[in-house]
Amino acid sequence: MNILVINCGSSSLKFQLINSDTEAVLAKGLCERIGIDGRLVYQPAGKEKEITEAAMPTHKEAIQMVLDALMNAKTGVIKSLDEVGAVGHRVVHGGEKFASSTVITAEVMKAVEECNDLAPLHNPANIIGIEACKALMPNTPMVAVFDTAFHQTMPEEAYIYGIPYKYYEQYKVRRYGFHGTSHSFVSKRTAEYLGKPLESLKTIVCHLGNGSSICAVNGGKSVDTSMGLTPLEGVMMGTRSGNIDPAIMEFIAKKENLDIDAIMNILNKESGVYGVSGLSSDFRDLENAAEEGNAKAKLAREAFCYQVAKIVGGYAAAMNGVDAIVFTAGVGENDGIVRKEVCKYLGYLGVQYDEASSSVRGKEATLSTSDSKVKVLLIPTNEELAIARETLLLVTK
Repeated sequence: MNILVINCGSSSLKFQLINSDTEAVLAKGLCERIGIDGRLVYQPAGKEKEITEAAMPTHKEAIQMVLDALMNAKTGVIKSLDEVGAVGHRVVHGGEKFASSTVITAEVMKAVEECNDLAPLHNPANIIGIEACKALMPNTPMVAVFDTAFHQTMPEEAYIYGIPYKYYEQYKVRRYGFHGTSHSFVSKRTAEYLGKPLESLKTIVCHLGNGSSICAVNGGKSVDTSMGLTPLEGVMMGTRSGNIDPAIMEFIAKKENLDIDAIMNILNKESGVYGVSGLSSDFRDLENAAEEGNAKAKLAREAFCYQVAKIVGGYAAAMNGVDAIVFTAGVGENDGIVRKEVCKYLGYLGVQYDEASSSVRGKEATLSTSDSKVKVLLIPTNEELAIARETLLLVTK
């Protein structure tokens, strides 16, 4: 079966067509600037990228262009939409309503819409993408795969905040966590890589990228994670602040005469390593600048690594031990210096980092020495494949 994986942002759409039998990617691409002017980047397997500039007023036109590209007589990989057996949609927030992926029905759509307040930047775009696909492919089964679902196994003491309980009862204000599809995929692959039962492992997955989150996985289940009600909590990220004293918001608002929207814009888009360095949210830029003597770029990277290490240590305590610490995502997979700096703090756990592994990029590898009490691994994430697997499982039941 061919499964189309769709990941909609507010003005973008990423896609992959995956053969579920071989798990090969037949084609992939990206629609950009939806609602502005429109640009499709399409790449069939083994061939060059094709770039098409065309109007995309809404996600419906974008998805139509994707389907046309997939069926193109010259570079298409299917002859008709009948060759698409199902569509898997990434949905950012499922609240407490969804503890697993689900086939999309009218009732599911209503429940996803009710979570819009929890993810106002993401869920509406996800819904638009689903509705556009349904309009163009009305007889093709659709599946929603939620970023938050994997974390629904967290115990109450891990997800509750120290604010009046009524806000949880009335508005479901609690820790939800994100990147769940990635954390699930990587923790399962870690067990396979180590040749051990998933149920026997205590794993800490460090999904480090422009958006970063860390997850404690005990026996295959998420028991804590660093992102919270929104993807703003946790370690400092590319442009996001991560954990701060909440009173900072009031302090800056009064000093700068700003409203809450302006403060949230600062915390989401002007903070993190970009805010500290005053230079860039790209860790490669920061590394180059630090090597040239830029003190703030060096500080931004050091603070990031320190915060990651603190959370890893906390999760080792939460699980009363750890068997494997795993790096994944853009920074985790490609930045050997970040991995090395994080592991410098973890000697008390028995971590022995292999200095020679710092050059490893984007492929599965053991980063610790043979005598390390805790395994340190690099496991590339594959959220699209994870979504395809979940979709296949549900539509073939």
